[in-house]
Amino acid sequence: MDYLKKITESERYLQNAQETLKKAGRENGYFKDEKYVRSACGIAYLGVLKATDAYLAKYGKNVPDKKGRRHVDNYREILTQLNNKVLNSFNAAYYGLHIDGYYGGVLKAKSIFSSFEAFEELISAAKK
Repeated sequence: MDYLKKITESERYLQNAQETLKKAGRENGYFKDEKYVRSACGIAYLGVLKATDAYLAKYGKNVPDKKGRRHVDNYREILTQLNNKVLNSFNAAYYGLHIDGYYGGVLKAKSIFSSFEAFEELISAAKK
């Protein structure tokens, strides 16, 4: 089954992202090195997409490509039809990892860890 491979791959992305995040160091509730935080968040977000693809594959769904790329709104549209809890985890991971962590350079440890938890929720949903 293809979705099992996607789950394994998403777990590998999670592990790599966690290892990268450790390199950032922490002090007073904030990460010290923005480069490693951004990198970890980028890796984690790619894993989020793998985990979400795995979840959707269980239901025979996939996100259509638009000009070779998948759009976040397409993921949301399909997840809305399937499971709002998974949709909430996806949104939390998207905003926390992709928008805030990768693009925004947010360094607050609680925010980043919360986004990683949302990623783990997606992996759990794909495994069920």
